Amino acid sequence: MTFVVVPQWQGSPSSRAMRLAEGAEAIRSDLPSSSTRLVEVPLEAGDAQGSGIARLSSLRAVRERMSHELGTANSPAIVIGGDCAVSAAAIAHVATDDLAVVWFDAHPDLNTPSTSPSGAFAGMVLASLVEDGTVDATRVVVAGAREWDAPEVDFAAEKGVTSLTVAQLADAEAVAEAVAATGARRVYVHIDLDVLDPPEFLGLLEPIPFGVGTSQLVAVVKALVARLPLAGATIASFAPESAASAVDDAPTILRLIAALRG
Repeated sequence: MTFVVVPQWQGSPSSRAMRLAEGAEAIRSDLPSSSTRLVEVPLEAGDAQGSGIARLSSLRAVRERMSHELGTANSPAIVIGGDCAVSAAAIAHVATDDLAVVWFDAHPDLNTPSTSPSGAFAGMVLASLVEDGTVDATRVVVAGAREWDAPEVDFAAEKGVTSLTVAQLADAEAVAEAVAATGARRVYVHIDLDVLDPPEFLGLLEPIPFGVGTSQLVAVVKALVARLPLAGATIASFAPESAASAVDDAPTILRLIAALRG
């Protein structure tokens, strides 16, 4: 597989968002250099350009650079964020009518510029992919989300987005079968690491209680890639407080990468 490292922070609403760039670089240090590519991220925050999306100019620059790197990859890519908005370019690159997207995240990221409380694109990225027709909403599965805004609930219901609770992820084979039942022939797996239970994974900007256990998430990912060919994947939102804490969390990230590789 090809690894595309994107230390983007501009999509995040957090005042500590630069830790996401540091987290992406920490993961990069554990990846094989021969199959790893780095996307340069602008230093500047960028501006909204009247869009209602914070830092849009920098986000657009990163998306263009990502599209170039992904276009030269010879194999399915695992994109390493940065904030989870990096999945916008990654999913658009592989999107077809038969693609399912499984969105492992503590948040569904289904706000829009008119409903977002922060203007941060990381909270809108999945909605944007549905609204612009990149993905079919009926083949989108939000998994493990436990912090929804009211407009996100409405969006999911209106568009037909499926949601699976943490408890429902206990049966990995049933999850894989539910995704296959959408009629998809390939799957894109997005993993925002805040889907994990905070006691098992420390490197998060905003830990949300009662998440998915590491072993259970690994099992579900394995079941998905065994059931459907992997079109690509994202691992995002690693935000270690220090180099030492990054080392502590590395085994979990490497287990997820191994699961994605099948």
